[in-house]
Formats: sequence, structure tokens, C-alpha cells
Amino acid sequence: MSNDNEKRLNFPLLPLRDVVIFPQMMVPLYVGRTRSIQTLEAAMKRDSQIFLVAQKVAKMDDPDASDLYSIGTVGTIVQMLKLPDGTVRVMVEGKHRARVSHFTNLDPFFEVEVEIIEEPGVDTVELSAIRRSLYSAFETYLDHARRIPKDMLKSLSSIESPSKMADTITLSLNLKLRERQELLETIDPRQRLERLYAILQREIEILQVEQRIKTRIKKQMEQNRQENPEDAEAARGEMGGAEEFKNELKELEDAIRNKGLSKEARGKAERELKKLRMMSPMSAEATVVRNYLEWLLALPWGEKTTDIDDIEFAEKVLDEDHYGLKKPKGRVLEYLAVKTLAGEIKGPILCLAGPAGVGKTSLVRSIARATGRKYVRIALGGVRDEAEIRGHRRTYIGALPGKLIHSMRRAGTDNPVILLDEIDKLSSDYRGDPSSALLEALDPEQNNAFNDHYLDVDYDLSKVMFVCTANYLQNIHPTLRDRMEIIDLSGYTLDEKVQIAKRYLVPKQLKENGLGTTDVQVSEAALAEMIQLYTREAGVRGLERETARLMRKIAIEVLKDKEKKRKSYRITPQNIQKYLGVPKYRKDRTDKENQVGLCNGLAWTEVGGALLTIEVSVVSGNGKLNLTGKLGEVMKESAQAALGWVRSQSDRLGLDEKFFTENDIHIHVPEGATPKDGPSAGITIATALVSALTGRPVRHDLAMTGEITLHGKVLPIGGLKEKILTAHRHGIFDVVIPADNAKDLKDDMPSSILKEVTIRQVENVSEVLDIAIPGGWRVDSAENDDKGSFGEEIAPAQHPC
Repeated sequence: MSNDNEKRLNFPLLPLRDVVIFPQMMVPLYVGRTRSIQTLEAAMKRDSQIFLVAQKVAKMDDPDASDLYSIGTVGTIVQMLKLPDGTVRVMVEGKHRARVSHFTNLDPFFEVEVEIIEEPGVDTVELSAIRRSLYSAFETYLDHARRIPKDMLKSLSSIESPSKMADTITLSLNLKLRERQELLETIDPRQRLERLYAILQREIEILQVEQRIKTRIKKQMEQNRQENPEDAEAARGEMGGAEEFKNELKELEDAIRNKGLSKEARGKAERELKKLRMMSPMSAEATVVRNYLEWLLALPWGEKTTDIDDIEFAEKVLDEDHYGLKKPKGRVLEYLAVKTLAGEIKGPILCLAGPAGVGKTSLVRSIARATGRKYVRIALGGVRDEAEIRGHRRTYIGALPGKLIHSMRRAGTDNPVILLDEIDKLSSDYRGDPSSALLEALDPEQNNAFNDHYLDVDYDLSKVMFVCTANYLQNIHPTLRDRMEIIDLSGYTLDEKVQIAKRYLVPKQLKENGLGTTDVQVSEAALAEMIQLYTREAGVRGLERETARLMRKIAIEVLKDKEKKRKSYRITPQNIQKYLGVPKYRKDRTDKENQVGLCNGLAWTEVGGALLTIEVSVVSGNGKLNLTGKLGEVMKESAQAALGWVRSQSDRLGLDEKFFTENDIHIHVPEGATPKDGPSAGITIATALVSALTGRPVRHDLAMTGEITLHGKVLPIGGLKEKILTAHRHGIFDVVIPADNAKDLKDDMPSSILKEVTIRQVENVSEVLDIAIPGGWRVDSAENDDKGSFGEEIAPAQHPC
């Protein structure tokens, strides 16, 4: 062995109880005896070297030299930690086998002089054969002793030293102290491997006998349980819980008999109950069957609430909760009217589509209240697993039904109003497509037999009123969208927002901010000022936040003014900035004067309409078209189509053939960080181009929207209501729209807006230019500075911008 070991033969001795430390073994020890703790402290002062030896009698608290084995292991203290209860936790690593020569000190702790034991040389061929046999036997042992991880074989195969291999296997076996000590004292590796092989064979035989006994007993018990169910029940009685289990089975049987289950569900429940009777109440399978029956019986089967068929009451409730929203309210009243006349009808599948904050979710709650039905909400945002909708099959551990069956259980009736919130936020991945799973539930022709994977029986959803909400209809699966009746909820007008704030938001925030008994008056003019200067949205969510902020400021004043005994607070346009600070927006973002190459367009966004300014400039160059403003592909193509039409009108514009090859055209849409796309800015781009090329200004009090073709046709667009509301909100009262969108005006637009805004319907770009460029855009129309498209004078806007 090394010279270091020959020099250091004197070590503190630590007696061990029921533990034998082998070389190359690292083990934690808990030391509590005073003498042993002193031994550790002495060892830490001597380079952490210590001699570890087992006691012959483990129960002896104060052993002497004769009570210790003579062969042990020289080890190193890797870590030592004193615990709060006075004991010491020490991590030791075995290094070499050693034999005690004599004791050099007995008090206050043992100190010995030891002789390091050298391992003799071995026959390589014979040893290799023994190692293979031992490895094979240990592999067989692992198959029966499942407490030892299989990875042990991999680590064992990488060990080259036969001595280390024997010691490693010894550590994995559950041997008595005497056998472990004998293996430690067996110095010759070959003899140690042979002895270990014999021990393994003995342990394998014991494990095999144990396994055969367990299998035979289990088989006999199963056979007895099937042949003699009374005896099985008596056995359960001996183990305890038989009476409770018997009562539980009786309750389930009564519930199945009294519940209005379908024929299929009743048959399934009876089969599962029969299966449960044959099981042990404490088994895992019994728990699975019990949970299934509880779910099946907890669902409403034929239990429903009575609908309120009073049309006037429903209309009153809807008007109390929401201002405006005539279209969705009308659809609910239609449903109630038809149901009253026709009796039982299928529940409708409605989809409320519109920007955030317009009241889609709260409207569904009002629908439930107006119809007298239970209300349940299912949040679909971020759902990407089909099993969330249809449930997991019972073969999976922890399987449960899907969200629809969960909702029916929560509702407790089979005709609730179920809100599928944010249905456009569904996504899919390798686990399936939830949108496809909803196809069956949202089809009135199929949902009377909806099949959840967990229940595995048909369940009737045809009486449910499903109402979905969405911000983006284009994100909904086309087949799923086809099953729904779409109701658009566009943005509110200024007057509607004022009334909503006055009737709902202000009273609500007064109550929530502790001002219910305080006289706070917010004028309609102040509310209009708040809407125009502090919010820019289609809905009223931001308006509610600003209203809450206003009330918090007033709450501070109320507490400060207690001594002054101030009784009332009046909020007017003159003092609203005192509470809300500097305005976030301007009322009017349009220019005050007509400008060349600048035209107001209208766009649709997820939060409503937006004013889109198009800027065009012409500079010397080589005929390039530059597009900036973070435009999408469709908008870029729309700009190219507009330029194509303008080039085809070169003669009418008085431009020479070389003009487009000797000049560059730059089209820019401000707010460059915001992505923009869509074809509806086509006529706006064409108008700005003609203005820039001819040097004639465009009307600043006019806005427009419409798609353009290469032949100059103006095609219809979407989001008309939001766009016209945006123009009105920005003080523009003259709007150009495609003639094909005229039908949308009758259906969607508030009459108050149509009275204030002049709507001009056009079929081609020439008509747009006649309206937008007061001085005329053709070469031959320069002299008609104040004439319109048909020689008529264009009336100025009736309202200031």
C-alpha cells in the first residue's frame, strides 16, 4: 500500500452499531455517545482519518476493547455537522481494510494502531468466470427484489476491480451484521466472490418461494370471492368497513333506481355497480368505479328549471343591465317568443363577436337572469387539449370528464345558459384540437347525444343555450363558426357611452369606493369630456377605470374636507382635469387645413375603429415605390393596385409618360410601430397619390374606406359601423363608403349618427376623387374649383372638425 498509509498507522477508533463500513463506501452516520463524539473531534484534528469497526453486540452503550471486532475499515471524514439535539451527523468514506494490532489508548476514547491489509494476487481466468456467474445471479436477484433500481446493473458492469464489485453487491443485499462482517474479513477476492455467490443463490430461492406463496394466496382469494360472495363480505367484515361499504352500495342502488337516467346510462350504471360489489372496498379499482358512478349520478338527467316566458320581464331585465345592444337583446326575445308559442325547442348557439369591453360576457349573465336559467361560464382562453372538452378515458390514472360535463354538474339542470368565453383563443397541439371537439356540442342536430370520453354514454345537451364570445371571428375554426349564429357587438357611440357611464358605471364606482352616501354629481358634459380626452376604445372598460380613478380622487377630498363640512361635489368639464390630470388624447387628430398628399382613411382593429392617415410624397428618382409604416402584405398589394390605377389615368392627370420612371413615390402610414394590414385603405391611398401627383389638396374634413381594383372599382369592406363611429369620434362628419355597403347602414348604424354624418356611396375611384379633391383632379376640371363630381357644389361639413 502507499507510503502514506505505512506512516499513519495510529487512528482514533469509532465503534459502530449494526453497521459495517466497506472500502469505497460513503455513508452518513448519526453519532450521539460522548466517547464517539470525542473520537470524531480528535480525528478532525488529525487530517480527518479514522478507524471504523463494528460492535459485536449492538445494544451495548459502553463497549470495551474485547466487544469490538478486530477487522474494520480505515476511513476519511468528509463532512461533520452538529445538530440542535446534541447529536452529530458525519459523512464518512471507507478507504482500506485494516486489522487492529493493539490499543494505544482507552480513555477518553479508543485509539488503536492498525495494520493495513493487502489484497493477494488472483487468477484472472478463474476470477472472470466467477464474476460472470455473480453478475448473472445478481441480475436474477434484481428481477425479484424490486426495491433495488435497475440502474444498479449498469454501474456494476463498469467496475473492473473484483474486490470493489463484491463490496458493491454486498451493500445492496439485506444481510445480517455477522454475514457482513464475515464478508469484510474475507480478504481473498475470489473467496469473497464465491461466498457472495452462495448468499445470492440463497436469497433468490427465498424470494421465489415468497412470490409463489403470494400468487397462490391471491388466486385462492379471488376464487373464493367469486364462488362465495357471502364469505367475501364476511371477510371484509373481519377487516372492518363492511357495514359502511354495504350502506354505500345500497345508496348507489337507490340513486340509480330513482335517477331519471337514459336507458343506456342506466344499463351502464347497473353493470358498474355489479362490478363494484365483487371488489374489495379498499382496492384502487373500486375507487375508480365509485368515482365513475358518483359522476354519472351527479349529472342532471331530466332536471331543469322553468323558463320565464314573460317577454316584458325579459326585456326589462336586459334593459336594466345593459344600455343599447338592440341586436342581441332582440335575438333573446325572439327565442323566448318562439318557445312560448311552439313549446319545447332546441337551444340556440349564439356567438357574440366584438371588441373587448363592449359587454359580451356580462350580457350573457343578463340573458340567464332574463330567462330564469342557471348560468355557467367556461373559460376557453389557452385551452389546447381535446381532453379538456371531451374528458379523458377511464384507462388513464386520474381521469375526469371534460369542461362541458363539469359545467352541467355545476349547473344542476339540463337547460342552463353556458358561456363559452373567448372561443377564438382556442389553440391546438399534439394532444388534439379542442375546436374539433366542440363541433359535436355546438351542432343542434347532434348535441342531443354528446359523448364524453369519461362517461362513455350519450348525454343530451340540446336544451342548453350555448352563448360564445369572441374578439376575432377569423380565428375561429370555419366549420365551428358555421354552426353558430353570429351577432356583432360593435363599439358604442359617444352618446351611448355617456348614458352607460351615467346609469351604470358612476353608481357602481360610487358604491365600490365608499361614496354611496356622498353627494357626487358628474355632469353629462364632464362624462363626454372624460370619454373623449381620457379613453380611446370601442367598449367601456377603460372608461370604467377612469371613472374609478375619478372616484378615488374624490374619496381623498372627502376625507380632507371633513372639517370643512363640504356636502357636495360637482364634476364639470372645467374641473375634470383637476382630478384626472393631463388629457391622454386630443379630441380632434385631423388637420385643420386641406393638404396635398394627405388623406384620412378608416381602419378596423380589435378594439374598434381607428383613423388612418395616408401620406404620399413624390421625389426625383428612378420609378421606385417605397412603402413604410409596418404594412402587411395585403396592404402593400393594395398600394400597388392603387398606383397601377393612377398610372392608367396619366392622361387625365396631365402626367407625361416619363414621369413615373423619373420620380420615386413614397407612401407612409404614421404610427410606424403599429402593424397595419387589409385592403380597405385602397381608395385612401389612390386619393393621396392623385393629390401628390397633381399638387391639389385633399379635404381635411373627409374620411373614406374601400378596396380598389386595377379598373378603379370600389369593393365593399367590413367593420363599417366601427369605422363611421371612429370618424364621428374624431369630428369628421363626411364619410365615403363603397355603394355595396349601403345595406349595412340600415342594419347596424345608430340613427343619431346617421343624422350627423353625411354618408357618400361610391362605385368607382373617380367618384371618390370628385368628392375628396375640391378643385377637381382632371386636367380639364381645374377651372371648376368649387364643383363636385356632377358639377354640384360640395357642401362644407355642417360641424367643425
